Amino acid sequence: QVQLVESGGGLVQPGGSLRLSCAASGSICSIYVMGWYRQTPEKQRELVATITSGGGTAYVDSAKGRFTISSDNVKNTMYLKMNNLKPEDTAVYYCYARRSDSLGFWGQGTQVTVSS
Repeated sequence: QVQLVESGGGLVQPGGSLRLSCAASGSICSIYVMGWYRQTPEKQRELVATITSGGGTAYVDSAKGRFTISSDNVKNTMYLKMNNLKPEDTAVYYCYARRSDSLGFWGQGTQVTVSS
């Protein structure tokens, strides 16, 4: 099993920044990709960004140029730095990890609210 715990969400004004963290524990040695998803009551869960074990990254178009995904393998933690936040970024953000045996794991989510 893999346990994922997100933190760093909160309320921020438009144009502000937040950094989300996802701490991974358990059977993490075979994780080959991690990512951040977000979901609102009105929309399906949406992939925001991914990072592979080799460091490759990918972003949804709305996040390009504003969000940066990264990982610290020593701390077993993944991050999502979000700049220039917009009201439409408001959502519950979920951490996701997939192992080489194709099993996927989710965190519990952290709320991000962008509002003045």
